[in-house]
Amino acid sequence: MIFTLAILAPLAAAALILLLRRGASALALLGAGAGLAGASVTLARVSGGAYPSATLPGLPGLPLRLVAEPLTALLSVVVAVVGFLVLVYAVGYMKEEGGKARFYAEMSFFVAAMQTLVLAGDWVLLLASWELIGLASYLLIGFWFWREGIPQAATRAFLYTRTADLGLYVAIFVLVSRTGTTELSGTLAVGGTAATVAGLLLLVAAMGKSAQAPFQGWLQDAMAGPTPVSALLHSATLVAAGAILMIRVSPLLTPTAQLAVGLMGGLTIVVAGLIAVSQRDLKRLLAASTSSQYGFVLLAVGAGSPAAALLHLVAHAAMKSSLFLGAGIFQHARGSTAFEDLRGVGSERRLVFAGFVVAGLALAGVLPLSGFFSKDAVIAAAFASPYAPALAPFTLAGTLLTAVYVARTLRLLWRGEGEDEPVAGIGWMGVALAVLVGLAAVLGFAAEPLARLTGGEPPRDLATALLVLTLALAAGGLLLGWFVLAGRLLGPLGVPAEEGFRVAGGFDGLVARPALVLARMLDRLDRCIHAGVLGVGGLGLALARASRLADERGIDALIAALVRGLRELGGRARELQSGLVHRELLLAAAGAALILVLLVIGP
Repeated sequence: MIFTLAILAPLAAAALILLLRRGASALALLGAGAGLAGASVTLARVSGGAYPSATLPGLPGLPLRLVAEPLTALLSVVVAVVGFLVLVYAVGYMKEEGGKARFYAEMSFFVAAMQTLVLAGDWVLLLASWELIGLASYLLIGFWFWREGIPQAATRAFLYTRTADLGLYVAIFVLVSRTGTTELSGTLAVGGTAATVAGLLLLVAAMGKSAQAPFQGWLQDAMAGPTPVSALLHSATLVAAGAILMIRVSPLLTPTAQLAVGLMGGLTIVVAGLIAVSQRDLKRLLAASTSSQYGFVLLAVGAGSPAAALLHLVAHAAMKSSLFLGAGIFQHARGSTAFEDLRGVGSERRLVFAGFVVAGLALAGVLPLSGFFSKDAVIAAAFASPYAPALAPFTLAGTLLTAVYVARTLRLLWRGEGEDEPVAGIGWMGVALAVLVGLAAVLGFAAEPLARLTGGEPPRDLATALLVLTLALAAGGLLLGWFVLAGRLLGPLGVPAEEGFRVAGGFDGLVARPALVLARMLDRLDRCIHAGVLGVGGLGLALARASRLADERGIDALIAALVRGLRELGGRARELQSGLVHRELLLAAAGAALILVLLVIGP
């Protein structure tokens, strides 16, 4: 079916790239383009009321399912668009890099795995694709594995997300055991305690993939990979996977689970926002911003508005991918992403900077750009929620912080002087950036059509007073970020924020290192048990050897001697039976004489 083209086309491209080892960029673009065409046709069919699906062989009695419903079809298009444009950008970015075949094969495989995730209609296929995007992201983050620190960053990202993935495993077990089916839609009707437990466990998995507090640290370390990788992973794929999961399971969430989702999203909005304000590196700032913005998505889910969450997720895909692509051009121009090295790059690369400004202001929620509509939809949902006193303040604080770090970034990129280098492949990079910036500018006007397509309620309009407040917060944040230094803004929070609020070493200190210590202790215990087992086994072998010697040299030897004696006696007795008459008579006479002597002397 044509909707499977979104998966099969990039997957086939990855296979051909590895097989042919040439024309990698062309094959990757062809696969991504065909996947985009398939996803677009599918969305058009779904808009007309047709919901294509496919059933594949799986476990006994548990087939694998792919479904193209309004939500999954829309997400498939988002992934396909961003994936295709990032690959267009990568043609220019990777022009002078080695290992192109491996890079484009991994990127194509990642897109195929992500498409499988968004189209999966059962938990087994979703879990398999969830793990595959984790593997692909590990390979992509570690693409430059020979550089110092990059293998550690890739491993850290893999282990952090894998730790949180335990929540997904247990949640699936709870849901499937209660319903007897792996079909995703069939398990969302579970209620009561099972729904609450499953919802909280799914939240843990989503927090890991979407870099929510306290798992936010791995995402900044993942900036070690090429910029196209960062743009793809952070905008609409890997980091979006957790938010997508929570949007898809939102009908399952009980009030308790909803509140937990909203609070964790709100906490991340503020924590990651403060981290972004304090950063001295452009890509690390954008990474912290990604965590914060997906906090908005989770907060909207917790507020009971998956439509607002979906709108912000779609708008964020365009905004953040634009910002990362602009950052990659600046990086090529200056050879670094540190703000100290990027000062004044915006005044030298004015067209790129203009696109960066549009995407940044959209992220800050400036009217009439897409971020204004999506962020205000989340704010409206928070204020209309039963949990408004707990959730709404996070959205207002997030609006202010977003504007602050956007303005600070623009100021650092615009002011100052530096020497630019020629950027190879700027044409390819510029085309992809221009398209994504255009989407970041206009996607907000599609809010109501998107809501109607997915069957959700259109985002609520803000009350006039609240609208004025959010605009004032955005404007105030932009002014603060432009005119006030980060150190003065954050005060005593500056150093902890720059270090990622890693209390007691953060996740490394609180979870990873204790886990490693426990693992080493268990390893020693296992070695002791192994040594004890070997000792007992050695004693048993010694007893067995002694028993064998006793058998061979004792009982066996005695029996053998007895047999030999009997055989010898038999041989001698046989000699007496010669068949000669005179010998027989002589023996008889001797015997009679012996008997007579015994009779005489016996009494």
